[in-house]
Amino acid sequence: MKEFKLPDVGEGLTEAEIVRWHVKPGDPVKVNQIIVEIETAKAVVELPCPFEGVVAALMADEGETVDVGRPIISVDDGSGPAAAPVAGTAGRAQALAEDMVPEPAAADEPPTEKRQPVLVGYGVKPGAARRRPRKSSAAPPAVSSAGASTAPPAAPEAAAAAPEAVPPAWGGVPAAPAVPAVPVRPAPVRPAPEPGLQETPAAGPAARRAAVLAKPPVRKLARDLGVDLAAVSPTGPHGTITREDVHAVADAASGAGRTAPQAAERAVPAARGGEERIPIKGVRRATAQAMTASAFTAPHVTEFLQVDVTGTMEAVARLRALPDFAEVKVSPLLLVAKAVLVAARRYPMINSTWDEVAQEIVVKHYVNLGIAAATPRGLLVPNVKNAHELSLPDLARAIGSLAETARAGRTQPADMSGGTITITNVGVFGVDAGTPLLNPGESAILAFGQVRDLPWVVDGQVVPRRVCTLALSFDHRVIDGELGSLFLRDIGAMLEDPLRMLAWS
Repeated sequence: MKEFKLPDVGEGLTEAEIVRWHVKPGDPVKVNQIIVEIETAKAVVELPCPFEGVVAALMADEGETVDVGRPIISVDDGSGPAAAPVAGTAGRAQALAEDMVPEPAAADEPPTEKRQPVLVGYGVKPGAARRRPRKSSAAPPAVSSAGASTAPPAAPEAAAAAPEAVPPAWGGVPAAPAVPAVPVRPAPVRPAPEPGLQETPAAGPAARRAAVLAKPPVRKLARDLGVDLAAVSPTGPHGTITREDVHAVADAASGAGRTAPQAAERAVPAARGGEERIPIKGVRRATAQAMTASAFTAPHVTEFLQVDVTGTMEAVARLRALPDFAEVKVSPLLLVAKAVLVAARRYPMINSTWDEVAQEIVVKHYVNLGIAAATPRGLLVPNVKNAHELSLPDLARAIGSLAETARAGRTQPADMSGGTITITNVGVFGVDAGTPLLNPGESAILAFGQVRDLPWVVDGQVVPRRVCTLALSFDHRVIDGELGSLFLRDIGAMLEDPLRMLAWS
């Protein structure tokens, strides 16, 4: 049996969410066959299988967040005994329950030694040292109808020789021990069971905790709320405990101690429409972490410049008519990107980063131009690698390809790493300007606002012109106000007269 562990598909990836399985237990798989889609902090990635064989178990459910290095699937390659197909959490629970049933001891084994349970995909190595069984208190003695114990106390030697009771099979009735246990002391008086009902021994706390089926976030929630998962009635699929189950127990426990006014206050209905809780994960969590780190690490400065872009809009119309751009989308963003590339070559310090560990400013003589894209999964910032080397038609194709791939959810982690400077087009949402936050590792980001018809003074006359607002945020540790102002001024000048791009290129 071979296990495929979740790999690090991107630099520094620590976890990913299982989006969709392409195989199920019992399916044959080949090397490099796509078996699962995972969602990392920024992208949805398809993972191929590194083994050939038959799927024995899916070790993570769809929607479950898995740490890098954790096994997610086991494949029987035919080199050993075949294992029964097991699916998801419920299958793992069933396999564990079956494996924990003791096997008959061999004739040459000591009577106090028993086989260790075997989990799916693992086996006891030949010649491996066996652990000594832990001492366990004996099963409760029989109780008469009067409630008093009828079993005599046992000698310490007999209690020590009694085998350990077998843990229950995931919430079921505990299996009987191989040798009848001898009670150590009389049990406390308990009410007699009702006629026709059979009493089952209660499992210990450790066994009850092991029998609980709950995902790690649900377990953490239970710890935070002080809820014992063994006391929660599961309502999820395959007997799993959900967040709602934990909240129900916590609310019931806290409601018991409330006073009447408090309970009445809680009974007030919520506003019409209620509330919706959205888990913070994937792109949203990565964006939150990156923006928080950026806002509280780099001292941001934002400058604004209102620009007459009538010349740019005329140039866009002329470019669309050229054969070289026949199959390419040409928009004002294309000329904004070109202006940023030209200005970055004129002021290299703009295209740099602050290295806190080395206490150095790293000036990059290449431009990986990031283009912020709004997608159904959230904000993504893929970048055009070595954008400074591309011709205008190639730059247009690269920007269009990035946007299309991002909207389709196929952006790869490599496409979003290594950016050096970013453009965010807020004008497509009808917004004039904003104060964009820096992408971590970058020192500047330019926001391009909507193009509107406004009155503008030209040669002493007020005339209608196409006007937009540019907003440049930069890291004040790296970029002084003068440098940021010169960079923004030059971009504005090139958008007012696109011929300057040729003169400064």
